[in-house]
Amino acid sequence: MVNRTKEKALGQALDISNAVSWENPVSVVGTDDFSMIKNSDVIVISASVAVYEKDRLEFLSQHVQLIKDIAKKVVKYSPNSKIVFVTNPVDVLTYVFNKETNLSRNNIIGVASSLDSSRFRYVLANELGVKTKNITDAMVLGEHGDSMVLLFSLAKINGKPVLNSLSKPQIDKITNDVRYYWKSLRRLKGPSVFGIAKMTTDVVRAIINDKELVVPASVLLNGEYGISDVCLGVPIKISKKGIGKIVEIDLSKSELESLHHSASVVKNYLAA
Repeated sequence: MVNRTKEKALGQALDISNAVSWENPVSVVGTDDFSMIKNSDVIVISASVAVYEKDRLEFLSQHVQLIKDIAKKVVKYSPNSKIVFVTNPVDVLTYVFNKETNLSRNNIIGVASSLDSSRFRYVLANELGVKTKNITDAMVLGEHGDSMVLLFSLAKINGKPVLNSLSKPQIDKITNDVRYYWKSLRRLKGPSVFGIAKMTTDVVRAIINDKELVVPASVLLNGEYGISDVCLGVPIKISKKGIGKIVEIDLSKSELESLHHSASVVKNYLAA
């Protein structure tokens, strides 16, 4: 665990070490020495300058500079590693990292849309009064932010389309609840940690164990869905090779239009 503040890295390592089971070969080390990442298989970037309160774009310029500094060190010490991005705004910073390093886009994955999809599933289950396991194919694409695109057309309850069970006011409420899920968490307990940790772990395991995982994540698009030169959440296949394939699923006209709008929103952030 590398942090520019050595004491923070040491403290996190002391805490996380207690969660490693006795038969696990992993040792947790805290340091401020970036050379320790040399020849890593996977690097997870969750570094942040501060905790945002109003929206994920707070401290954007400081975060961009932080990621540029980290990018230089990754290229120096571990240019062949797979990069898993967590820091927000994840779509903007995943793009910045891509451009700063010129590494293969297949090696850089922003984890966020899978978290939004999990939240979508949870909110749907609560609205419909069923267990979460009864909700399937609930997927969120686009920006990890206010312009995210909830794919109601794919989601199912007990194998049947959820749209058959929802009114327009319910759809609007669910969309709002998922988009601002983080605000409820922040108000009630502070920053979210468990959901994103689970989603990140799934991605890391897929890479380390070379076990294919299909999940929505932020990647640099190059014409997929008619969108280019921006990082956005779309379904991808992940394995030891990183991103094995960007999956283009059939979207309704309105969903595709919303995805293009989401891309324009992220591009505007980049332009600014």
